[in-house]
Amino acid sequence: MAKLILTNEVAGLGSAGDVIEVKNGYARNYLIPQGFAVAWTRGGEKQVASIRAAREARAIHDHEDAVALKDKLEGDKVRLEVTAGKEGRLFGSVKTADVVDAVKAAGIGELDKRKITFPSPIKSVGDHEAVVRLRDDVTAVITLQVVAAK
Repeated sequence: MAKLILTNEVAGLGSAGDVIEVKNGYARNYLIPQGFAVAWTRGGEKQVASIRAAREARAIHDHEDAVALKDKLEGDKVRLEVTAGKEGRLFGSVKTADVVDAVKAAGIGELDKRKITFPSPIKSVGDHEAVVRLRDDVTAVITLQVVAAK
């Protein structure tokens, strides 16, 4: 078993700054090469503290604030203009950073792109959904109105 420090959030394992133990092959072949984790060392405890401090700075601290932001996100459709072909197929796909920019432009609030997931890739115009994990106990489902840019 390999002991690692997560540098990014990994679904099913933990958040940035967590110390985890995984099988050697998973660590050596996936987590470390992708930059999701670094090997744990005694000196790494300072790195854990700085990663956790950065995560806390980005987090929504108050449960009521998270619920209020969830209500805003779920109450409105977020309009997203993208380049598309004649049949409504996108050139590429919608990225989480695009959703963050659209939410910010709509004046709803600021989101962390690492907390947004899509049930399936968005590659056509129309209404789609995105899931945003605001806190560990609060998730919001955003309705994205993807339209072709003129």
